[in-house]
Amino acid sequence: MKYILPLLFLITIASCSVQKQGSESTMSSETENDTVRIANDSLEYEIIILEPGFNAWIATQRPRGYYGQTFLEQRNRIFVTNYNIRANNPSQFGPDLYPQQINYEFDVDYGYEVNYLLYNYFLYFQQKYRQRLR
Repeated sequence: MKYILPLLFLITIASCSVQKQGSESTMSSETENDTVRIANDSLEYEIIILEPGFNAWIATQRPRGYYGQTFLEQRNRIFVTNYNIRANNPSQFGPDLYPQQINYEFDVDYGYEVNYLLYNYFLYFQQKYRQRLR
């Protein structure tokens, strides 16, 4: 399994023997305090966001379904690429904000929910920490 662990929050997209099994998948979602967890057993990944204020912030954003999955995947590709460049250069960008790379494979269909949450997390991250990942 591969994990992502940036800053005081935790985003985990874990993948073991990832197999693309169509765009429709069964996901479980639970929200507790400021923890958001999305899991998909068929693809064996999960995303966990632990960030104070994220739940309140995302409630004020555009609703699920507003953006298409292709749009979210394209934006996440840009955000993940720029984030990983910064994670690879901690002396230039600071190891506290970018402690390690995000393992987001561009050819894997993570589904709408993961892409939606990851996209919104990047918007939140940029706003809260005054960063530009574009």
